[in-house]
Amino acid sequence: MIATPVNIAASDAPDAGGEFETHQTSRFGEVQVLVDSIVEFPDGLIGVGGSRYALLRTDQASPFVWLQSLTEPGLALPVTNPHRFVNDFEVELSDEEGERLGFTEGGEPADVFVTVTATSVLADFTINTKAPILIRERRGYQVLNQAAGVAVKTPLFPA
Repeated sequence: MIATPVNIAASDAPDAGGEFETHQTSRFGEVQVLVDSIVEFPDGLIGVGGSRYALLRTDQASPFVWLQSLTEPGLALPVTNPHRFVNDFEVELSDEEGERLGFTEGGEPADVFVTVTATSVLADFTINTKAPILIRERRGYQVLNQAAGVAVKTPLFPA
């Protein structure tokens, strides 16, 4: 499997250009990760280890991708873009948090992902809109969303 940045066209060929690293994972086996697509999480992620991750897409048509740890082969979190499922979703940071992370109004936008909790029943899938993941310029941060109406378990497919 080849991992390239999710927000640009992915390639299935290792000669896509750029330098690759090879990583062993328990879920996907051996993956080749484009070095320019590696995301560093300086503050880590809430409740899990590691600071180097790659976004892996297993199906081009799927709205879901995997945030695969490059230091812990067994750690891969399903994530998705919340805007595909929640029409009025927004991330609101405190002024202090926005300034600390370099997210200022009018600044470069970030890609937004939320973790997905999957179950055997599709209707029970949830996303964590309270702690979204913001990625910009190969840096990732999981933040506490201050917007109204967000929750750790927001139904992905509301009835």
